[in-house]
Amino acid sequence: MAGQRALLLAGFLLSGFLLPEAAEILTVSSLEKKENAYQVISWLLPEDHEKELKEHFDSYMKEALHGREAFDTFVKLMEQLGIQCSDLLRRSDIMDSLKNENFDLVFVEAFDFCSFLVAEKLGKPFVSILPTPFGSVDLGLPNPVSYVPVFHSLLTDHMDFWGRVRNFLMFLDFFLRQWRIQSTFDNTIKEHFPEGSRPVLSHLLKKAELWFVNSDFALEFARPLLPNTVYVGGLMARPVKPVPQEFENFISKFGDSGFVLVALGSMVGTYQSQEVLMEMNSAFAHLSQGVIWKCKLSKWPKDVKLAANVKIVDWLPQNDLLAHPRIRLFVTHGGLNSIMEAIQHGVPIVGIPVLGDQPENMVRVEAKKFGVSIQLKQIKAEALALKMKEVIEDKRYAAL
Repeated sequence: MAGQRALLLAGFLLSGFLLPEAAEILTVSSLEKKENAYQVISWLLPEDHEKELKEHFDSYMKEALHGREAFDTFVKLMEQLGIQCSDLLRRSDIMDSLKNENFDLVFVEAFDFCSFLVAEKLGKPFVSILPTPFGSVDLGLPNPVSYVPVFHSLLTDHMDFWGRVRNFLMFLDFFLRQWRIQSTFDNTIKEHFPEGSRPVLSHLLKKAELWFVNSDFALEFARPLLPNTVYVGGLMARPVKPVPQEFENFISKFGDSGFVLVALGSMVGTYQSQEVLMEMNSAFAHLSQGVIWKCKLSKWPKDVKLAANVKIVDWLPQNDLLAHPRIRLFVTHGGLNSIMEAIQHGVPIVGIPVLGDQPENMVRVEAKKFGVSIQLKQIKAEALALKMKEVIEDKRYAAL
């Protein structure tokens, strides 16, 4: 495109997390325009593939919410993403239109490896965005196991002898798991790249010109970095807006006691059991603070009376509420963006990690004294209430 720098954002942002309703490829033709600056090319999976992907995703979520985040189930989910990738690369109308745009640079999102294959098909340099902390994929960084904890090890950077032994063994296991995950795209690569010039996914990851990592030194443990690795944690931070009046009216009822914000993410909110909802409701009733809880009204048990100090809503302005002067605590699933917002506004955390990077995120939160965590399977009213009161009343967390 003459006189313009053309970018392709190939992140395959599905509705929610991995819901296969549609995938989008955003083509940015000019960074100066604020309106109509990009073209959106949407595509849908074939109906049978969409149904199968949803079934695998539902199975993965249900296992995770019962404390059984089975690796084999995750691999099957990744196999479906490989099938999805083949469907996209088979779409000559989309791929030809992307080639004809003659992009200068491709931005890819590292969870779905298909975006790396699209960049390779186009033969263009690419920059990768890692939405999770370090360790979920191998970027080619040095990994001294003496003080850099392996992903899913749940270790900190301060390990004793046996901790280092465990970390070393998990380091070997990590590469076996990476091989299994990346092999789910083998058939896609064989189908769409000619023999003799087929890329290797592990090599493609190291081919990125830059890695933007969605984390920050405030949360991450010390570790070696390379010049092409940049922290961008807080990139999604937005200016604070006034809290809507309905929330202000509720908060004002509790005066100086303040309020607790509860938001466990869209996935947990969709799949969590009624038993967990009942235990959480009972725990919140023990607090002197008001509780604003993001919880689907349609999921609320009709025979359970909501605690008097609790307000449940389908949607809430999380960032604005975290910035409110009367907030005392944030109960979160431990998603990285939620943790970054809490750190930005100095709000202590009680984390209920479920899957993916959330347990690792909460290890860092506890190590940095930003808050504490409790396992979903351990959610009982008394235990959760004690955790919340511990963080609210302990001055170490209040000084955050």
